[in-house]
Amino acid sequence: MILAAGRGERMRPLTDTVPKPLLTIHQKPLIEYHLEALKMAGYQRVIINHAWLGHLIEEEIGNGKRFGLQVIYSPEVNALETAGGIVKALPLLCPTEQAQSFTVINGDVFTDFDFASLRDLRLSSEAAHLVMVDNPEHNPNGDFYFEDKRLNVSRGKKLTYSGIAVYQKSFFDNVSCEIQSLAPMLIAGIQNNVISAQYFLGNWTDVGTPERLAQLNK
Repeated sequence: MILAAGRGERMRPLTDTVPKPLLTIHQKPLIEYHLEALKMAGYQRVIINHAWLGHLIEEEIGNGKRFGLQVIYSPEVNALETAGGIVKALPLLCPTEQAQSFTVINGDVFTDFDFASLRDLRLSSEAAHLVMVDNPEHNPNGDFYFEDKRLNVSRGKKLTYSGIAVYQKSFFDNVSCEIQSLAPMLIAGIQNNVISAQYFLGNWTDVGTPERLAQLNK
């Protein structure tokens, strides 16, 4: 699933007429880099949620055929944030009893991460598996502590969540389809020691401001 429903307030005025996932890096929409990487990693089916100017995303990407993928949309009248958007899309993400986990990617990150490392990941007792990166300038204190391939509340190195993860369907049991963030759920999962992680040292940028987008285009 590519999360693409955000309004992109910090990217205004660029996002007044273009949804953030369609902002371009070297003449290519940001979301297309994700789709190409997912295809290369062996994924076949991608769910994209959208809200603000979502029809433009559908017009640009279509059914995904030109990327060699099946693309299905999960439209939201009002953006439901991360957790709400995932819960709404669960019937599409896990259409069968056998489908119990899925990869999620923030639509506003730019990276050369190899998604093949997540495609066949099997979670056992873990509720989620997060990809962590070094802390960027705009988040110097990081998000979560990482040690021995797990996240915890106080030990190890403080890193930043990349916006790339694998989640168990059961992680969203009893979560309602309404506007709500994923962050409190992740914090609770870390406190309960049910979230594993990996440390990615490659290229990664949170394309959150016009300045960061301009830097990438340089």
